[in-house]
Amino acid sequence: MHRQPKTLVIRHDFVSRLKSLLSRAHVVRARPTRRLAPATGVAVTTCAALAVVAGPAAASPSAAFLSRFNTVSTVSSTIPAVNGDLNPYGIVNVPQSTGLLVQGDTLVSNFNASSNLQGTGSTIVEIAPDGNQSLFAQVSPSTLPGTCPGGVGLTTALTVLAGGFVVVGSLPVTSSGMGNLEPGCLIVLNSNGVPVETWSGGDINGPWDMTVQQVGSLAQLFVTNVLNGLDNMPAASGTAADQGTVIRILVALPPGQNPVMLGSTVIGTGFAEQLNSSAAVIGPTGVALGFNGTLYVADAVNSRIATIPFAASRLTPVANGGGTLTSGGSINGPLGMTLAPNGDVITVNGGDGNAVETTPDGNQADTVQVDPAGAAGDLFGVTIAPANRGLLFVDDGDNTLKLFSDAGGNPH
Repeated sequence: MHRQPKTLVIRHDFVSRLKSLLSRAHVVRARPTRRLAPATGVAVTTCAALAVVAGPAAASPSAAFLSRFNTVSTVSSTIPAVNGDLNPYGIVNVPQSTGLLVQGDTLVSNFNASSNLQGTGSTIVEIAPDGNQSLFAQVSPSTLPGTCPGGVGLTTALTVLAGGFVVVGSLPVTSSGMGNLEPGCLIVLNSNGVPVETWSGGDINGPWDMTVQQVGSLAQLFVTNVLNGLDNMPAASGTAADQGTVIRILVALPPGQNPVMLGSTVIGTGFAEQLNSSAAVIGPTGVALGFNGTLYVADAVNSRIATIPFAASRLTPVANGGGTLTSGGSINGPLGMTLAPNGDVITVNGGDGNAVETTPDGNQADTVQVDPAGAAGDLFGVTIAPANRGLLFVDDGDNTLKLFSDAGGNPH
């Protein structure tokens, strides 16, 4: 079903603050590509106290961020004891302690129930740096505070807003994972893991991944959607469409109150999507906002990194899947994405279990095998570990949270 893009007029003072923030662009020179040998599993050592670092770190721009690390270690299982959910997708670090959230911990969302059927997972687990796992939330469709078409199947879209509010995407598959893919919603939970808002309809249609920019009492969510043109179809159909979108959602964060969605704007159209019997759907996945104001998007179908310039302020969408930062080479079905402290884009491949670092000028600067099994389709969510001590990522091949770091897990 075709949806008309909704455009929101943003307050001028907010735009001014965003322009000031985004004007601090960080340009990195191109570097020769270097491939690291596959890492081997070694026990991880971490510090007890961790600080979440925001913005560019003091890393040398002449070296790839990934080149500092050589060891893959398992931090924890992502399977919650409460119901055995599988297939970890989303990942985000906790920036501040409040409620159940502990600064330096990592949240992980699960896409599958214990049956391992896609689009039926309902849990978010919280994992401490020492590997201790606890349940942050178990989301039931019957207790949601608003509409979420199709129910609950938690996706890679996962972030933490000011005040400890967690936003997670839902792209459910009906009939216990054997039916059609439904539009879903974004679910807002408080810091105790209780759903307090649901945002659905309009431009939201299969929210698949997400990143956020926060300025004071306002936030902008950048969300990929993978069901436009594929609504209410079974994954087994294999239907494809070039109608995937990226939207920007403006959210108010009033002190002491729940977040308020003020509106949404479509900023990118024409991304390739394809229903898939083993992966539910393949489409635009990871997103990261560069220091230069460009939003990078992992185009999984076409093995490329797409670009949407002026993402925080543009009022009209870029068409045809946006521009291209890089394609092919080491990029092989990119899924999860994060921004390195030096401004480079790091993606993890669904095609081969590798992580690839790309500079803002499109040079593929480093490629490393972070999935020890080198298997395809195992990697989704990825983020920089607190204190820049490595790369945290989920491995749905064995349902774990892993860390790619140096042998001591030290900050860099």
